[in-house]
Amino acid sequence: MRSDPRIDTRMIRRVALASVIGATVEWYDFFLYGVVAGIIFNKLYFPSSDPLVSTLLAYTTFAVGFVTRPVGGLLFGHFGDRIGRKSALILTLFIMGISTAGVALVPTYAQIGVWAPIALLSLRVLQGIGLGGEWGGAVLMAYEYAPPKKRGLYASLPQIGLSIGLCLASGMVAAVSHLLSERAFFAWGWRIAFGASLLLVMIGLYIRLKVMETPEFMALKRTRREAKLPCLEMLANYRRELWVGMGARYIDGVFFNIFAVFSIGYLTQHIGMDRTDALVGVMMAALVMCFFIPLFGALSDRIGRARVYMWGSLLCGAAVYPAFWLMESHPGNTLLIWLAIVIPFGICYAMVYGPEAALFSELFEANVRYTGISFVYQFSGIFASGLTPIIATALWKMSGGKWWTVCAYVLFSALVSAYSARAIERGRGAHAASGDEHAVSAS
Repeated sequence: MRSDPRIDTRMIRRVALASVIGATVEWYDFFLYGVVAGIIFNKLYFPSSDPLVSTLLAYTTFAVGFVTRPVGGLLFGHFGDRIGRKSALILTLFIMGISTAGVALVPTYAQIGVWAPIALLSLRVLQGIGLGGEWGGAVLMAYEYAPPKKRGLYASLPQIGLSIGLCLASGMVAAVSHLLSERAFFAWGWRIAFGASLLLVMIGLYIRLKVMETPEFMALKRTRREAKLPCLEMLANYRRELWVGMGARYIDGVFFNIFAVFSIGYLTQHIGMDRTDALVGVMMAALVMCFFIPLFGALSDRIGRARVYMWGSLLCGAAVYPAFWLMESHPGNTLLIWLAIVIPFGICYAMVYGPEAALFSELFEANVRYTGISFVYQFSGIFASGLTPIIATALWKMSGGKWWTVCAYVLFSALVSAYSARAIERGRGAHAASGDEHAVSAS
């Protein structure tokens, strides 16, 4: 038991703040690439006579970051389960910041030819490795420090880093795009957003260095119960948990990338919306999401994580249809298009993303938890997240511009995730925290 509740509370708050800020830096870096992929990189690094081909190529390098995330998840998951959550987190933050700042310095295709996309691809690989190890550690720091009955709430706080990071990324690009001329924006303005990553990294490192290791991991070290090879133990003993976890994750990756990545190119190139207005819509949704993520995280403490996640998945699958209908039916109405982004993305999506961290954490015991949740989140991200902009663009093109084909793909992912969340709830065999007053209050 913890001896001093006051110290405990202060440390929990410090850990929560460190997790939020660190996650914000990581997601800012990662999704800044996605925000500009369809509006900058397709023209400067993947020139083609066919704009669709250029966009698909740019989204392919975006997808590469998701392909390499499982590598980072397994690598840093191993060290996080063997050496400690804190050490792994500091290294991932450093890798992420350096690779993102490097993007700001890469010459264009017109300047160095094929080496430009190669350099961009290499930095994207590093981004993926960094974020692959970051997410699991950030949510575990909050989850393992939290009071047993508030783990859904505290584990949802690092998730806010995604919405803040997306808000900063889209907001930064929107501000630079608005303040500069089109020529200046394409020539050098977009690089400012990537260079700013170094400042964010320094802030994140300063805060993380002041955080102690989690009590659960320290207990593992004292009793020498840490796994020798966390990955092998995970694969041997947690196969069902891996499958249902990855299935549940499907709607998260698909829905996020439809609204945060695909919709920007869709609105600017097909609907004819101003680029800044499209980015502002995504930014407003991200701001709204900041309030609803902890709300649904706390709700999962009361009525069950899997239950909130299941209904959130179905709601996302249903909400995408009216959203795209509004975009298509009212192309000149900026307010309605903003509502079509903010309501499903800012509210419905938060119902999934809020309880997700605690839901996945409770699938694994502490000695393989970093590796387990990283594998579930990052490996499923290859098909759930990385391929989504490509699949959506291809579906829209093959159907002759019929928006409902994109929505049908979202609905399919929602049904898979709802079924998987229901399977988690039925299993109830969650490996909640060792202890076990921490047993699964929810799933």
